[in-house]
Formats: sequence, C-alpha cells, structure tokens
Amino acid sequence: MSESQLWDAVDDYFTSRLSPDDEVLEAAVRDSEAAGLPTIAVTAPQGKLLQLLAEIQGARTILEIGTLGGYSTIWLARALPEDGRLVSLEYSAKHAEVAVRNIARAGLDRLVDVRVGPALESLPKLADENPAPFDLVFIDADKVNNPHYVEWALKLTRAGSLIIVDNVVRQGRVADADSTSPDVVGTRAAIELIGEHPRLTGTAVQTVGGKGYDGFALARVL
Repeated sequence: MSESQLWDAVDDYFTSRLSPDDEVLEAAVRDSEAAGLPTIAVTAPQGKLLQLLAEIQGARTILEIGTLGGYSTIWLARALPEDGRLVSLEYSAKHAEVAVRNIARAGLDRLVDVRVGPALESLPKLADENPAPFDLVFIDADKVNNPHYVEWALKLTRAGSLIIVDNVVRQGRVADADSTSPDVVGTRAAIELIGEHPRLTGTAVQTVGGKGYDGFALARVL
C-alpha cells in the first residue's frame, strides 16, 4: 500500500465512524461533480471539523469566502441556531448556482446568503451594511489574496472570533521562501500576517487524507 493509499484508507475509516456523508451531502458532491466543478471541496472529516469548531465557538454568524458547490457551507450552516446567519462569497456564478441548489436541498437556504462576485468587491459592500461581527470566518478561495481576506476578516469580526484559512501547506511549498508562485506567496503572507498582527494569535496544522498533503491555519481575534 502506497503512502497516499494509506492516507485514503485512514480517511475512509474516520469518515465511516465519525463523519459519514448523509444523503444531502452525498447529493451535494454528486451534483457538484456533474456540473463540472473542481473536486477541491473539503473532505467529510474536514467538514465535520468545521462544524465542530463552529459549535464550540457558539457561532451565530459565519462568513465563508469561497462557496464552490456549497459542501463546506452545509457543514458550517448545520452548526448555526435557527436565527443564525451565514454569508458565503463565491466568484463564479456557475458555482454559486450549484451551491444554492445544494443548500436549499439541505433545508438551510433560510440561513445562508450566497453572494456572487469577486470577494474583494463583495467584502467592502458587506462591510457597508454594518453587519454584526462574524463569530467565525472560513477562508477557502484564491490563495493569492489570502492576506487580503485575513485583513477583511479582522474588520468584520470581534475579539474572540475565529478565522480559519484552508489549504495553507500547498503540498509543502509554503516552506519555500524563494517561491514566486502566487498561491505560495499569498499563503506565506497570510501566515506571516497572523503571526505578526497584534490582534491575532494562531497556529497552522499539516494534514494528510483524501485530498493529499495539505493543512489549515487557525487564528483567534484578540
């Protein structure tokens, strides 16, 4: 068994025992793939982790940057109370259309507001609405803009809020200080921002599993 096969086997075991996909989540994956969306959504164990973090946080308001087909959105929205709110920003109208259907099938459309357009254009508009501070922000969009997304997350949160940045390992390339790849440069800038900003304390964790070698950063607003 290769290393990647072993990772998959362990992920399958954890999924079957701790975070099995139900009919709604399976349909979200199936419909996303049928629509030709890239297969880059979080895995089931990662989705369950997002839900647990939101529940531990006692989140009533969540901001997601990067909706894709709505798979992670469903996990996060399931952690919200009946009067909760999740705003999800998606660049692609095609992706958003699939996500809206998946979220409605999950019975969560009353809680979720999917907004279409470049996030760096949607975020100022959202700020102009003067929303209540978000309790949790999940960043899983284009990596080059990760530091800008973290900065906006700070503007839209409060002390005690949680910020999660996905895909920060970049198959280990994040350790290459000489890399000129935009995704690595953006990710390193976000990590350094979290480490240096006086209002943030955070860490990053490497992961392996069904989506290969990657990881996430976790930051708390002070």
